[in-house]
Amino acid sequence: MSAAVAKPESMAISSPNPDTAQEPPTSTATPTTKASKKLSLIPLIFLIYFEVAGGPFGEEPAVQAAGPLLAILGFLIFPFIWSIPEALITAELSTAFPGNGGFVIWADQAFGPFWGSLMGTLKFFSGVVNVAAFPVLCMDYLEQLFTVFSSGLPRRLALLGFTLTFSFLNYLGLVIVGYTAVVLGVISLFPFMLMSFIAIPKIHAHRWVSLGQKGVKKDWNLYFNTLFWNLNFWDSVSTLAGEVEKPQKTFPLALFCAVIFTCVAYLIPLFAITGAVSVDQSEWESGFFANAAAIVSGKWLKVWIEIGAVLSSIGLFEAQLSSCVYQLVGMADLGFLPRFFAIRSKWFDTPWVGILLSTAITIGASYMDFSNIVSSANFLYSLGMLLEFASYLWLRRKLPTLKRPYKVPMRLPGLIIMCLIPSGFLIVIMAIATKIVYLISGLVTVFGIGWYFLMKFCKKKKWFKFSHEVQQYEQE
Repeated sequence: MSAAVAKPESMAISSPNPDTAQEPPTSTATPTTKASKKLSLIPLIFLIYFEVAGGPFGEEPAVQAAGPLLAILGFLIFPFIWSIPEALITAELSTAFPGNGGFVIWADQAFGPFWGSLMGTLKFFSGVVNVAAFPVLCMDYLEQLFTVFSSGLPRRLALLGFTLTFSFLNYLGLVIVGYTAVVLGVISLFPFMLMSFIAIPKIHAHRWVSLGQKGVKKDWNLYFNTLFWNLNFWDSVSTLAGEVEKPQKTFPLALFCAVIFTCVAYLIPLFAITGAVSVDQSEWESGFFANAAAIVSGKWLKVWIEIGAVLSSIGLFEAQLSSCVYQLVGMADLGFLPRFFAIRSKWFDTPWVGILLSTAITIGASYMDFSNIVSSANFLYSLGMLLEFASYLWLRRKLPTLKRPYKVPMRLPGLIIMCLIPSGFLIVIMAIATKIVYLISGLVTVFGIGWYFLMKFCKKKKWFKFSHEVQQYEQE
């Protein structure tokens, strides 16, 4: 693995993968002829921001589902029970295992290759399905400016064009993607800050409690899925750890800054617009902030918000596609995928095979119903997160002397409580899923189990070349 630290045998933790134990270790993790450029702190902060949020776009359905008070409380409380624990776990394990693959490495080290491979399948498909939401979200905003994109062939062609064009940007390199995220983040957030500032004199605090409608039935499925979708995927950036400059120092600081940045970006517009705009609760659907901008200040700000939404969708797409792609690189490093998944472009040093595969699946998923996209991504992600929490706790017990440049300052009983609270929320998300989501998630899980045994068979028959590298990590 490109970021592994070689140590004497008494100071190393070897991969428990029995399929690779009989092969001599070789360095085949990233077959490239030149050194990769590394991500620095500021681009990493904005990549994490776009992994998770990308701005207030998409939080509006929480108001529609449960009213302004519960929406505000949700975005105030949920970061403490979900975002912060997930970010802390990501910071600790990404610095302890600083290589591409992230959570795949963690599950492999904790429970062995079967669970590492299954984690990879669940998280990869949740990632690419989630990426498919952003071309759809982009079209939802664009159709307010250009009605031709509302349905039919123009919409389908626009979805395809969006996906192909911005997948190519990923091919140009992760550093370019990182600095693009910085620019997109600043430009897309500015109209929201301006709208919030203009709305301040119009705020009436009683609207934070109720928008005036009585007897509105709460849609808990939509409410919890909206919160979860807008505040999850903190661990996705771990798959890029091998591409980060000084990850042991950079990751914890970047995650801390991104958590603060993300929460502020959600809460300020939500407080401002729910307090300043008096409309029926049913109007708070995806894209409503653009209409709110017109109410607060005029059509010029509405157009700016819609342009910002498109730019934010691009940033979300780029950041999350990058995580999916480098997860495949990490899985190839670990021998869960054939070695050609780690092949990089000679010109841009990017894993083009992973980009092609991720893009192809994203194109297919983007034609699903938007709510099914979000719910399916959430369900698959929930399965992966339950395994991730278990891996984290087990690694604390299994490898107590593992060098952890950043370590959550809690003992195991406290960590168990920290993980149980978000795990309970994951179970709620899974319990309220629809039949189509259960079907999609069940098929992906069965595929993941079958894929592991198929790869074992391919190794035995030597149909493909696999990496046989032994991962080694420092102990204290």
